[in-house]
Amino acid sequence: MSTASTCLCIKTEKKPHLRFSPACREKRGGEEKIMSDKLKVGVLGGTGMVGQRFVSLLENHPWFEVKTIAASPRSAGKTYEEAVGCRWKMTTPMPEAAKNIIVKNVNEVEAVAAEVDLLFSAVDMTKNEIRAIEEAYAKTETPVVSNNSAHRWTPDVPMVIPEVNPDHIAIIEAQKKRLGTTRGFIAVKPNCSIQSYTPALNALMEYGPKTVVATTYQAISGAGKTFADWPEMVGNIIPYIGGEEEKSEQEPLKIWGHIAGDHIEKAVKPLITTQCIRVPVADGHTAAVFVTFEKKPTKEEMIAAWRAFKGVPQELQLPSAPEHFLQYLEEPDRPQVLLDRDFEHGMGVSIGRLREDTLFDYKFVCLSHNTIRGAAGGGIELAELLTAKGYIAKKA
Repeated sequence: MSTASTCLCIKTEKKPHLRFSPACREKRGGEEKIMSDKLKVGVLGGTGMVGQRFVSLLENHPWFEVKTIAASPRSAGKTYEEAVGCRWKMTTPMPEAAKNIIVKNVNEVEAVAAEVDLLFSAVDMTKNEIRAIEEAYAKTETPVVSNNSAHRWTPDVPMVIPEVNPDHIAIIEAQKKRLGTTRGFIAVKPNCSIQSYTPALNALMEYGPKTVVATTYQAISGAGKTFADWPEMVGNIIPYIGGEEEKSEQEPLKIWGHIAGDHIEKAVKPLITTQCIRVPVADGHTAAVFVTFEKKPTKEEMIAAWRAFKGVPQELQLPSAPEHFLQYLEEPDRPQVLLDRDFEHGMGVSIGRLREDTLFDYKFVCLSHNTIRGAAGGGIELAELLTAKGYIAKKA
């Protein structure tokens, strides 16, 4: 029996998650101009689930065009379509423009970097290997926007949710000085699960969140899996995700921290404790949140703050930025994964069930799409922010 006949392929539908305007516009100083040439983009680890999501979301992007895909040596030399084979895990078809790209060896740093202006990293390696290879790429004078966790705690690497802490990209100047580069650097997006509840808390910062308890119910795609290759998760719950609780408790504090010289100093509050549970859901991370404030707001004030919240991406009208970053749903049984994870093409956050609590001030539920907002989509929006702010441009 041939290999092809034994593959379990995923049925696809022609419905992309993000739609971009055909016109490609660049914001500078309040003015708008048409970008004449797209930036050439590479995806490191392009055959994995997050790499596939990058390739999928970058189809028809107005600023970026995928020119290079790199992966492990066993995939090198094959077309992208051949390298992925029946492991395409998106629900939308593989972009036609990507199918015939010849996959490069991710370890051949100079050869890969020579062809692109910007790299998205989703490599599957050990943390030490990721730290080394991402720095090697940055030292070729190529900006690297990473989905990986390896550099999240490197002191001069910004870890950014563009609507929440865009000011942290200023630390890049200190990083470039350390690396000895003029345009090469690394920027990272945070853990996927914290992006369900950190934005909701950020919109309430004026009230001083003091103590937070969050339990996350995380989709299997967060582990790079589908039900076809993880059938043990059907009808199952696993109350443990290695390393996830530490990330969930500490990463928001770096996001809410501040630049202090050549490093980012994390915030000391709120105090956060979490539990992270894997649930039988394909996509979409849900969080049940309990919070106590220094200055307790009313429910009306909280809902108004969520609905009014906008960030720099909305002000700049970045291509991937949701028009409404946060939505509050009044129905008592919302947000729901199947109904709400694709809010704003997967780039928005849904909030519901706000109630006063007997031990804390309030409790509520949040939901975000973990592989779009929480992974590749968030990385693309970060790259758009860096481009709009002048940190990424075409190589000379």
